Amino acid sequence: FPAVTGIVADARSIPLEDAAYGLVTSQFGVEYAGPEALDQAARLLAPGGALVVLMHIRPGLIYDECRASLDAVRRMQRAKFVERALQFFEAGFAAVRGADRGPYEKAGLALNPAIEQLESILDDHGEDIAGGAISKLYTDVERIHTRIQHYEPSEVIEWLQTMSVELDAYAERMASMCEAASDKKAFRGTRKRLKAQGLTIVRSEPLLPAGQSLPVAWILRARRED
Repeated sequence: FPAVTGIVADARSIPLEDAAYGLVTSQFGVEYAGPEALDQAARLLAPGGALVVLMHIRPGLIYDECRASLDAVRRMQRAKFVERALQFFEAGFAAVRGADRGPYEKAGLALNPAIEQLESILDDHGEDIAGGAISKLYTDVERIHTRIQHYEPSEVIEWLQTMSVELDAYAERMASMCEAASDKKAFRGTRKRLKAQGLTIVRSEPLLPAGQSLPVAWILRARRED
């Protein structure tokens, strides 16, 4: 897109000219920056300009999915599955090389409750929860365990350490989304804030996909009068 100029800025303090843009839009973005970002969006609109926004809604399909994924990952983290799997494989690789099997067996006993917790999570939420990451982690650990002598220890350890970091980041994203989602009261506040900035609300309602009982977003369209 050679004609597009991109900028990186705080959405609560956008370094662009007042009343200079015919269209300001956000798809699941502005709500993460808080109400000040809406003030900035309104400030940028030229007379006759339109503001079109999709915002996370609570309750809703996306919100419920993210909340369930967050619950699943946090339960797994509380069970210390990755941490105990690391200890299990470190001891297991040592045992394969001829070390005492005692630590390996002890680490296996410590891992068992975490495995049971993962099985409970998958029973409660299904195998697709958290984008399938928990189910895949569960099956990969089992596969490596059954063929441990065929794996490179450093690669397995690095993989689990990476998974730990990625799951932490994923949980933070899910928590951020859940926090950013607006219920009816909060969305009324959004409308009121935009009206205070001189905008006329043209459309504001839940966006409900065909055949669904829950919406996926708030859709809001406003304009600044000429």
